[in-house]
Amino acid sequence: MIIIKSDKEINLMREAGKIVAYAHQVVRENIRPGISTAELDKIAEDIIRKHGAIPAFKGYGGFPATICSSVNDQVVHGIPSRDVILKDGDIISVDIGALKDGFYGDSAKTHPVGKVSDEATKLIEVTRDSFYEGLKFCKVGYRLSDISNAIQKYAEANNFGVVRDYVGHGIGTQMHEDPQIPNYGPPGKGPRLVKGMVIAVEPMINLGTHEVETLNDGWTVVTLDRKLSAHYEHTIAITEEEPILLTKL
Repeated sequence: MIIIKSDKEINLMREAGKIVAYAHQVVRENIRPGISTAELDKIAEDIIRKHGAIPAFKGYGGFPATICSSVNDQVVHGIPSRDVILKDGDIISVDIGALKDGFYGDSAKTHPVGKVSDEATKLIEVTRDSFYEGLKFCKVGYRLSDISNAIQKYAEANNFGVVRDYVGHGIGTQMHEDPQIPNYGPPGKGPRLVKGMVIAVEPMINLGTHEVETLNDGWTVVTLDRKLSAHYEHTIAITEEEPILLTKL
């Protein structure tokens, strides 16, 4: 069941979203060769708690950390570690969630570490831009798969693989609500978007194959061909006019 949010509830979600956005900003400022992903995790957790929120991922399904830190060929759900030290040329996807006053915010971004290759830069840019192609259809009257199709078309036009095993989702008083939002598929399918829907759209785009697998830790998802992957996500409120990015400062 898709849960429609009131204006008051969306404003509460905006507060959670602002905390997520601020945590992203500070984490990004600290991404550099030589820092560990565990250090980035502590930075994010400190900011979230300082602002009166709770790290949404910590303990969720048993996940042990505040952020998901997915480096290079890791697609999603990478576990922060003191042993994972970023180096020049890496890329890192950082996914952050916060719970504030009973509502969730959720957002992900991929960043370069130092100087990266041209293909890594293009992957990061296309992943971000594919999100904004999908955002064009986050308006009343469009169908859910119009978003999915726009993301897929843009990413595949740039010869990248679109992950199919993991999808975007509704969000509100639960981290994951209906509906699921794939990043691929034909247009014109699924429910129509209506005012008050809040969704997390999150393309996961690979340099090579769209196929992925999960490592033995039970969490970390990697590309099957071990080529780079990027991730971009915002929590979005559907309104009568333009969509609102709730996880943007």
